[in-house]
Amino acid sequence: MIDNPLEAPSQRDRFVDYYALPRAPWDIGRPQDAFIAAAPRITGRVLDAGCGSGDLALWLASRGHAVTGIDFLEAPLVVARRKGAELGLAVNFLQMDALSIGAIPERFDAVTDCGMFHSFDDERRTAYVAALGQLLEPGARVFILCMSTDEPGTQGPRRVADEELRATFSDGWEIESIEPARFEVVPGIPGAEFGHGGAKARFVTIRRLANA
Repeated sequence: MIDNPLEAPSQRDRFVDYYALPRAPWDIGRPQDAFIAAAPRITGRVLDAGCGSGDLALWLASRGHAVTGIDFLEAPLVVARRKGAELGLAVNFLQMDALSIGAIPERFDAVTDCGMFHSFDDERRTAYVAALGQLLEPGARVFILCMSTDEPGTQGPRRVADEELRATFSDGWEIESIEPARFEVVPGIPGAEFGHGGAKARFVTIRRLANA
């Protein structure tokens, strides 16, 4: 694994604890609906950032994409690799901090981010977007599902305002769409309980500009 000094131990511990449960809150056993709806726009070689136990990455591979999935914990990747073997699907699963993705020698046409962007503080968010800029060629797209400030309460991940998204991707990027969405979770897990249909979220499509 590539360690990063910006990684907060408390955040790592929280994810380790969630993956020690029978199912992590976000591990619903299939891709989130927003990614299924966006499938025609996700093209070419795909990096699934924060892939967890691999459901989205494997689903994309089943649609014919060449997929690499990265996660900063090994435990969910063990599960992801087992699922891939059982399904007969080839996905390159790597243990790597998301801030290191710019060092991957391969280039991608799309990045999918299901629930990772909203886990970052401001410093890591900026570093993550910079790493995406190193990784992607002009015209490549990033697809992000993140919690929205429309979701009441404080339980669960940090909420992200539309204005934050526009500011974060203001230099070298074009936000093509910000759409209302839902982030479905496994019911009954304390600290991850939201309304019917899941937490209110945003599904964001961003394009890397040619003059970046």
